[in-house]
Amino acid sequence: MNLDPLLAQLDPGGEIPPVDRWRPEHAGEMDLVIVADGRWIHEGGVIARPRLVRLLSTILRREADGRYALVTPAEKQFIRVEDHPFLLVDADLDDNGIWWLTTNVGDRLALGEERRLSLSETPAGESVPEAPVRFGLAARLGRNLYYRLVEAAEHRALPGGGEELGLVSDGVWQPLGRLDHGETA
Repeated sequence: MNLDPLLAQLDPGGEIPPVDRWRPEHAGEMDLVIVADGRWIHEGGVIARPRLVRLLSTILRREADGRYALVTPAEKQFIRVEDHPFLLVDADLDDNGIWWLTTNVGDRLALGEERRLSLSETPAGESVPEAPVRFGLAARLGRNLYYRLVEAAEHRALPGGGEELGLVSDGVWQPLGRLDHGETA
């Protein structure tokens, strides 16, 4: 599929359009895969332009049936996602005790009561934190950032034994992982 007609319908200003409200009649399948390491591959080739990936990420949503789709007012194109469509690649703790996470496509997310880290399994079977982003989409914590956050993590005892590693953001516990008896981070 040629991406030009799809891109011509989008606002290049970077705003997140209301794709959750769009119900286009035309739907199809696009040869686009977001692989687990965050690369976007269209018709076998990596999309190397970060601006294009960012633009496409703003029209991505997850359907009620679990499928992923790029959506405009005129059409919906289903794509494949190996794990999560986004990776969390950076984090900063502000003066108010809020951790701000940044995705590989430029979203900035504040952890707190409304947005929490949760543990889920990767396709490889590892338990790794993720955070909700928007429209049913989530971002997986990237390996480098995970190790950085573990360095800042607190330990908390779990009922029944073991410990949990995590951070407090805006007064809310954010889990990074669990340790079994005798294991250290």
